[in-house]
Amino acid sequence: MKTLNLPRSPKVVLGLGITAFFLLLTIIGPYLAPFSPDDTSFAPNLTPSWHHWFGTTSLGQDIFSQTLVGARATIVVALVAGLVATALSTLVGVSAGYLGGFTDDGLSLMSNVFLAIPGLPLLIVIDSYLPVGSRSNALIIGLVISLTGWAWGARVLRAQTMSLRNRDFIEASRIIGERRWRIMLTEVAPNLLPVLASSLLFTVLYSIGAYVTLAYIGLTSSSVWNWGTMLFWAQANNAPLSGEWYWFVPPGVCIALVGTGLSLLNFGIDEFINPRLRESGLTARQRRRRGLPRRVRLGLTPVLRPVVAKASGPAATSKAAS
Repeated sequence: MKTLNLPRSPKVVLGLGITAFFLLLTIIGPYLAPFSPDDTSFAPNLTPSWHHWFGTTSLGQDIFSQTLVGARATIVVALVAGLVATALSTLVGVSAGYLGGFTDDGLSLMSNVFLAIPGLPLLIVIDSYLPVGSRSNALIIGLVISLTGWAWGARVLRAQTMSLRNRDFIEASRIIGERRWRIMLTEVAPNLLPVLASSLLFTVLYSIGAYVTLAYIGLTSSSVWNWGTMLFWAQANNAPLSGEWYWFVPPGVCIALVGTGLSLLNFGIDEFINPRLRESGLTARQRRRRGLPRRVRLGLTPVLRPVVAKASGPAATSKAAS
């Protein structure tokens, strides 16, 4: 019997392509920039042309170069915040769900507090206490954003861990004397990998939005080029009112494309986990090959059964006679 592998999903393939493109742009983008993003030697407010693909700003800066250079800071901050927030949510969620008792009450209370506090105002308050030099450090900004993005994932992981902690394989590990931390790392955590992957993707997406928002309202260092800084300068120079769409559209499209790629990856993970979603994207020909009905009835989960070839010859005759 053939199963649907995750990489074969069109959503995952497209999402991986978009995400891989921007990850590659993060690495080589500054080297591909034809000009320095701070170079003001060009004519201002030039429309897109072969010499300046995205035009120039009101100060004569090349927008295409700013877009390429700004990809690195945006993606790096998002990855740092996503990885740290996912690690925090895993630690808190798995510990609370498996240990229970007072540990669960304390960690759940902490998660609820961070969920109740609005993320953006908290980010603004924390960012205002940072030294001026730290606002240009991608690592520090990523750590600050991760403080407001881990609570939702911790709640989800806690619920999933509570559904796993009474399974037979967990009980078997307890009986043979495995330590708690070892059970959580080697037995519980591997069964949460799809949830962890989904949580990581959404946290990275949240981090991009948070970082761009902070840069757009001017709370990060304007000397570090990122897509939010480009939007900040476009708004400060009245680019939307002046009809200079080529100034703010490129960073906006890049942000939308990254979000689309991460969302498609998450949808693919959902299809891989949920059998109902797994078969919903198949064409009529693919459904016929897999022995599935052309239309899935509501509330019915399709089941793939192996096709058994009919026996022929004397063996079939003797079986029919019996």
